[in-house]
Amino acid sequence: MSRNIETVHTYLDGFRKNDHEQILSCLTDDIEWTVFGSYNLTGKVAYDAAIDGPPELVNPPHLEVVRMVEQDDVVMAELTGSVRRAAGGELRMSMAEVFVMRDGKIAERRAWVVELKENHFR
Repeated sequence: MSRNIETVHTYLDGFRKNDHEQILSCLTDDIEWTVFGSYNLTGKVAYDAAIDGPPELVNPPHLEVVRMVEQDDVVMAELTGSVRRAAGGELRMSMAEVFVMRDGKIAERRAWVVELKENHFR
């Protein structure tokens, strides 16, 4: 397993445990995080503030890697996940993530998150 893929696995494991320190240790200081259709932020302080997500969701999320590929300093991952809703029930989702790496750390994260309401694709 490459150093970049190890970093992404460590990062995802941090999200599964809601471990801010573990997550932040995988990032460059100038990290840029874009969730298309939602937000874009820059820097570890802003990233740390966004880790927990909106208050209507209860951490930690359940995340499963479907597949992960690497080319040069880019790791791409397909994920499925779910997270409990504070009001009851759960949010199920399918995600595509692009991690742009620098010196073994995540310098940019680009995410596409699709809520699944009916089945595994819709």
